[in-house]
Parts: sequence; C-alpha cells; structure tokens
Amino acid sequence: MSLSKSREPQRIAKLLARAGIASRREIERMIAEGRIAIDGVPLDTPATLITSLRGVTVDGKPVKAPDPARLFRFHKPAGVLTAASDPKGRATIYDRLPKGLPRLMPVGRLDLNTEGLLLMTTDGGLKRQLELPASGVERSYRARAYGDVTQAQLEELIEGVEIDGVRYGQIDANLERRTGANVWIELTLTEGKNREVRRVLEYLGLQVSRLIRTRYGPFHLADLPTGAVDEIRQHDLVLFRKTLEGSGGGKAASNLQLAHKPYAPPVPEAAEPTKPSRTDTDPRRKTRSGAATKAKPKARPERKPRPEFAEDRPQGKLGPRPSRKPEGRDEAGRGDRGRKPTDRKTSERPGKASAPDGGRRRPSAAGNRPPRSRGPKR
Repeated sequence: MSLSKSREPQRIAKLLARAGIASRREIERMIAEGRIAIDGVPLDTPATLITSLRGVTVDGKPVKAPDPARLFRFHKPAGVLTAASDPKGRATIYDRLPKGLPRLMPVGRLDLNTEGLLLMTTDGGLKRQLELPASGVERSYRARAYGDVTQAQLEELIEGVEIDGVRYGQIDANLERRTGANVWIELTLTEGKNREVRRVLEYLGLQVSRLIRTRYGPFHLADLPTGAVDEIRQHDLVLFRKTLEGSGGGKAASNLQLAHKPYAPPVPEAAEPTKPSRTDTDPRRKTRSGAATKAKPKARPERKPRPEFAEDRPQGKLGPRPSRKPEGRDEAGRGDRGRKPTDRKTSERPGKASAPDGGRRRPSAAGNRPPRSRGPKR
C-alpha cells in the first residue's frame, strides 16, 4: 500500500527510504550520527514510529513528500558490481549509469559476472515489494554451461531442491539448445536467492560460463543495449502494482504485456548568448590545442543600384571620361569603308579617270623615274 493511503504508524527509516533519502541502513547510520530530527529534536533511535514525514528534517533541511514511484530498466554489463561503492575500487553500476538520473535503488542484485536486466526504482517500498519471494514475481535467466544434462534432469527442479542445507523453491528449467560441449538453458524462478541459478546448475554437474537475466516480472530485457537505461511508463507501472496486489498476485502481474519508453535526460536551460570576443573572430588567434579559430565572415554593405542614364552617374574628380571613338568615324562607329561607293569623293582617292597621267603608275619613291614603256606591239 502506498504511503499516501496508509496512515498507520511506520518506522521512520522505512518512510525516509520510500522518500528516496537513502537506504534503511544508511538512515539508521544517519540517526546514530544525530543528522535526523523531528520538530528540531534529534532522534536517538531508528525504532521511532511516525505516520507522515511532516516536521522531519535531514541535516536541518525539511524532507519533501515522496514523489510518485518510478521504475527503470538497466542492462547491466558483466564485470560490474551491484553496489553503491566498492572498497577494492572495482566498477559499480552507478559508474555505468548515464548522468541526470534521479537517485535509484537496484531491485535485487546481480553477481559480478552476471549480466542482463536490472530493475532500478526511486521508491523503497516498490523495491521491497518486488524483491519479496512472497510476492511471486517471476525472474527468467538464460545460462550457458559446460557439461552434459538431460531435459528429464531439468524437469526435476520443478519440485525444488535442497543443496548444502539450503532449500530452493521450484524452478521451471528447459534445455534450449546445444553448441558443441556447451548447453543453453532457460530458467524461471520466483525466489531469487543469492547465486541460486549457479548453485543449482553446479549441483547438476554443470559449469556456468555465462548468465543473463532476461525478464523480471512483466519487464523484459528485449533489445535494450548493454549499459543503456529506459523508463517504464507511469500508467504501466500503476497497472502492474494494482495487479500485483490483486487476487492474481505475482503470477498475473508477471504475465502483463507492458511497454517502456527510452529515457531522455533533462535538457539544461540555454544560456543567454554572449558577445564574441576578439579571440573568437580573429583567425590568427589560436586556441590552447593549437587549432586556429574560424573567423566569422563580415557582412557586405548593401550596394546602391546604378543609375540608368550616364548623366545621372557620379563623375570623378577629373570630370567625365573622354570618348574613345577615333576621329574620322561616324556615329555608328564606321569609317570610310562603311560608306557607300556613291558617297566617296573622287578627290579623296584618285582613280584612272581623274589621274593626270592617264592612270599610269606613279614614279617609285627610290628614283623618281617615269615608268618604262614596253614599246609598240609587233
């Protein structure tokens, strides 16, 4: 039951965990350090019972009412711890999660070398509800193991098995395929005890080389890339919780067909544009990396239209330019060759009729001698 509907007194650590402050163990540690108070009075015991978070402060700041629960899918890669930190310095799931997510808590745990679907939530109550074996929420795995096993041996696991004094509940196991000396096995269970799948398969004489969680309740790994995160839609989460609390329990809730949406981190507000400095516009300036910054092109001034008539155009300091039309040409630019033969004057170009010597050749420029006669014809 959600916090808004429940008015029964509950432990303060439980309510603060639901509000997303920290885990229960961390809250108990904070109470021991005197960091949590009610109406200004520091608490001295985590067994304090309250009905709401009104008047509760953490480090002097009031605690807000918890937001609606949110649930995320995360494709955990192999070689990453399901923990907030590691004393040995190994990578954790929080090192692989993208930035901008709210404070998330993992639902259950996956071993260091186990990969696949890991649900993460902002609500401690939802986390607890999904983890309890009594809820009956199913978990599915695919295991690659080395060794020989039969389908009959796997079917015996439906009755449960006891290993080294630990009783494991029913497991629905099926032989998927064989690849050489390896076998792929699909397993579905509801308890999810520590290293349960590996211990059960080792009990059957198999050596697990790869283990992938493919489903948790109605939430499937599907084609979510390794290291990626997306969020379960809010109305699907509400439907799942109602079904889980109904008469069908975890079995009915696990068979729901739910969708999901890709997670989009919040977009930061755009900063006001600033005036570019000289370094941004000068192409000769270089950045620290040595690359020259690209200068922005200057805006060209608007050109005025040229006047249609020459008289309206602006003249230079020396006045209008002289005409390039050579002398002796008409308005059309033609010389003597452009005129008709009837327009030419005989005095301009002497021909045979106008020549005084009867049209004979002129004396040569060298000797000024008259032309030599050829004599009478014979």
